[in-house]
Amino acid sequence: MENLIIELSKYLISLLFACYTFICFHALTGKKSERRLKRILRKQAKLIFLIHLNAFAVIFAVLKTTDVLITYVMQAALLCCVLMIYKYIYRRASGLVVNNMCMLLAVGLVILYRLHPDKAVRQYEIAVAAVVITMIIPLFIHKLHFLDRLTWLYAIIGIALLSAVAVLGSASYGAKLSFRIAGIAIQPSEFVKILFVFCVASMLAKSTAFSQVCKATAVAAVHVLVLVVSKDLGAALIFFMTYLVMLYVATRNPLYFISGLLCGSAASVVAYKLFRHVRVRVTAWKDPLSVLDNEGYQVCQSLFAIGTGGWFGMGLYQGMPNKIPIVEEDFVFAAVSEELGGIFAVCLIMVCASCYLMFLNIAMQMRDPFYKLIALGLGTVYGFQVFLTIGGVIKFIPSTGVTLPLVSYGGSSLLSTFMIFAVIQGLYILREDEETDERLIS
Repeated sequence: MENLIIELSKYLISLLFACYTFICFHALTGKKSERRLKRILRKQAKLIFLIHLNAFAVIFAVLKTTDVLITYVMQAALLCCVLMIYKYIYRRASGLVVNNMCMLLAVGLVILYRLHPDKAVRQYEIAVAAVVITMIIPLFIHKLHFLDRLTWLYAIIGIALLSAVAVLGSASYGAKLSFRIAGIAIQPSEFVKILFVFCVASMLAKSTAFSQVCKATAVAAVHVLVLVVSKDLGAALIFFMTYLVMLYVATRNPLYFISGLLCGSAASVVAYKLFRHVRVRVTAWKDPLSVLDNEGYQVCQSLFAIGTGGWFGMGLYQGMPNKIPIVEEDFVFAAVSEELGGIFAVCLIMVCASCYLMFLNIAMQMRDPFYKLIALGLGTVYGFQVFLTIGGVIKFIPSTGVTLPLVSYGGSSLLSTFMIFAVIQGLYILREDEETDERLIS
């Protein structure tokens, strides 16, 4: 009976997620009436709970413990709570962004419970705290009109936090990423990237004159250099690319973008020469099978897992994702691919892509250059982080050690991603208010 449940579940969960993804992009295309859009969003919400229920039915069939039932109820209550907050408190918020956030969170909680139940419980606790902390952020974005005047405060706080990690942080896999406060590990770079976007947006929104660009570049360079000193090169790359995209959009000068890419390429070569863990990752990327017993083990196990999963996956608890080192953080996408299947994994990528498109859509429709650049910057942070994570897992690029937002295990990553989505919702509400005011005037 257990095997039958697992076998049927893997096909059903792929079908449900494919339907969710189709509806997601259908909602993005063309103008739709408010009534029709609400109907589409309700269908999406139902699919989230059906996918979550399907996965936990399998987990219960395998483990047969009351802890599974309690965990399911608590997770479903959390998802319902998030949906209700944005439905009744922030009525003008983007329902599609909320649904996608809940969908990704549900996938993350399911796969983490399959891999490490204790870590899944910890992730759930952090998610609850994140919902409580971030539910006020859209209101702040909507009501506070002096955020563009705090340029140097953003820079000072961000550089100070990164410097504290460089000096006091504990090393992990060759890089200083975090430090502990009251027994809790905190990775400041996850939060500083939000401050960094606000800082750059406020500088470039004021002026795009050459002198102002030089100032913004100097501030960005300090952030990146401190991360390089900490050997947190994955975060440094995210900061660098985010600044480059924001600079190009603000100035419309392709020379800045081309110069930045050339400088970044040169810096990559220097990093390869200076840092051993970078050379290890490049070696594992170039030919992992030749170093299977050492540098290439993680990448090879990831590729084996993805290949074994096929289109519909092995089914929950039928694969061996724990063979992949630190699978719940950097390589969670491989675990998803192995047990939930290639169709599910492709749909996961598409949902992440739809989030990115929504961020860009909001950026294009904002009139205030400061808010426009914030939406663009946060969208770039999110999209590029997804690219780095999945690209490393499938051996498209060398692994950079960054997490898959909302899916991977990591409290700082989860909280910062909730913050990014909350800021985006605040900007979306601002945009909706602008459109309402225009209709009233006309």
